[in-house]
Amino acid sequence: FTVPDHTREIMASVLYILLLFPLTCPGAYVLDDSVGLGRRFDGIGGLSGGGATSRLLVSYPETQKSDILDMLFKPNFGASLQILKVEIGGDAQSTDGTESSHMHSAGDLNYNRGYEWWLMSAAKKINPNIKLYALPWAFPAWVGEGSGDPYMYPGLTAEYITKWILGAKQQYGLDIDYVGIWNERSYNITYIETLRMTLDKNGLSSVQIVASDSSFEPISSDILNSSSLSDAVSIIGAHYPGTFSDKNAVLTNKPLWASEDYSTYNDNVGAGCWARILNQNYVNGNMTATISWNLIASYYEGLPYYRDGLMTATEPWSGNYAVNGPIWITAHTTQFTEPGFHYLKHGYGAGHLDKNGSYITLVDPNNRQDFTIVIETMTHDHSICIRPKLPAYTVEDQNTTFQLKGSFANTKELNVWMSSPSFSSKPDVYFQKTGTIQVKDGVFSIHLPPDSVVSLTTSNKGFKGKFDIPDSKPFPLPYMDNFDDYPLSSEASYFADQTGVYEIVVAKDTSHGKVMRQMVPTRPITWCDDPNQTITLMGQISWSAKSVSVDVLAEVDGGVFVAFQISQGGCAVG
Repeated sequence: FTVPDHTREIMASVLYILLLFPLTCPGAYVLDDSVGLGRRFDGIGGLSGGGATSRLLVSYPETQKSDILDMLFKPNFGASLQILKVEIGGDAQSTDGTESSHMHSAGDLNYNRGYEWWLMSAAKKINPNIKLYALPWAFPAWVGEGSGDPYMYPGLTAEYITKWILGAKQQYGLDIDYVGIWNERSYNITYIETLRMTLDKNGLSSVQIVASDSSFEPISSDILNSSSLSDAVSIIGAHYPGTFSDKNAVLTNKPLWASEDYSTYNDNVGAGCWARILNQNYVNGNMTATISWNLIASYYEGLPYYRDGLMTATEPWSGNYAVNGPIWITAHTTQFTEPGFHYLKHGYGAGHLDKNGSYITLVDPNNRQDFTIVIETMTHDHSICIRPKLPAYTVEDQNTTFQLKGSFANTKELNVWMSSPSFSSKPDVYFQKTGTIQVKDGVFSIHLPPDSVVSLTTSNKGFKGKFDIPDSKPFPLPYMDNFDDYPLSSEASYFADQTGVYEIVVAKDTSHGKVMRQMVPTRPITWCDDPNQTITLMGQISWSAKSVSVDVLAEVDGGVFVAFQISQGGCAVG
């Protein structure tokens, strides 16, 4: 049998077309890196501060404190967080309390105040690769020289922030990776450019500026219109973007972050919220990092946004804490990836499912056979975040097929990790390894019920850590403290400053030993509308009638009051 020459030509053309357009399973979701990789993955993180959200954690017994830190930061154990964002204390209320500045006045410099230094050091010890990000909410009054405006003297404010970064390096050996401008407040282009120059002048050129920690506009437009501002800003960070960025933000070609997100009560709906936005911040908005406010809800019940953290630790006296669902939702991504992995492009490993839900794929660019697919099918009512409003949608039970191409075509099996937060009498399932799924000729199928999160990964690193947790107990009464056992400049256990800051000092009358003293000399450049009176609180909102006595010295004209069962705290205190 002889094939005519013209027939050979036709067959060759058909073969050529088939090679260009390889067969795809109908209805399959395609994973393919041959079209190139998507954006660089920058990590998932938590925010300590904004404000004083880790205040009670510092007072936990050492065993439980270590366990909590492992649950947050230890690689392949719990949340395995990749970014830690902290507040640069400014002596003013910033949501649930105040955090001390390293410079109460222009001639003052003290790197022993507050607990963010300790937290960053602990996180770095547990995970040396974690990225550190710092942002101010408020500023001491002297920064604006009494004007109330931190941008009045941009060089002065830039030096103030730079000294904090230098203190982290010189006293604690910490390299700050990212710094912001002013949380959810106006930015100033001159200040941003001055901060960049000041950092560079002090050998801190590796510190990247994130702007504006508010919304994607107008900062994106300003960057497009100013080459000097574009040179100064490395990353565009927005808060609570609702999983969407905008056209101008994408046009800047800069990394886009949800630099603060979540802020939702950490029950199963909160876990669903976190699962949905972790995927869809990239699928809808091209965002490559998401940071939870807050890291850990470690502040008193009765203060604003109670339990709006990845986990909860509000009883340092008992050692009791709770590992809430968002910890394990985080693990679905962080335990199998690292900053520097890349997303696959939209339509080639990232997108929406036909019956709603979403999927993303993260790939090690240096070993593309190392990849993880994360799928979420959270329904509307079970994934509502505190903000913004979530438009209505429905999720249906679905059987899905995936086709692996390019570097993934020879994959034989994938490890399967599942979470199914319960909204009925059934028990919760969080981060449970359910086995492996076989891949045949680059194709596999999986059933996806609503309200589930699934990781399909070539990695064998997944692990669900666990500790014995002490039982909950009431605050220990009677309670007294003479403050003699604390280091100077530290904060006394169980006190939660609401305006002003209180630190341990030696009393002017040395017969009193150490005392707790209010240290802010002048009303700061505030973030909230702080009252003029300084306030600190302690105890449980559930207390009924108690007897309280305090030994107080009023160093200036005025008075002292002791209140019981206060009804408001945070920005509404006073």
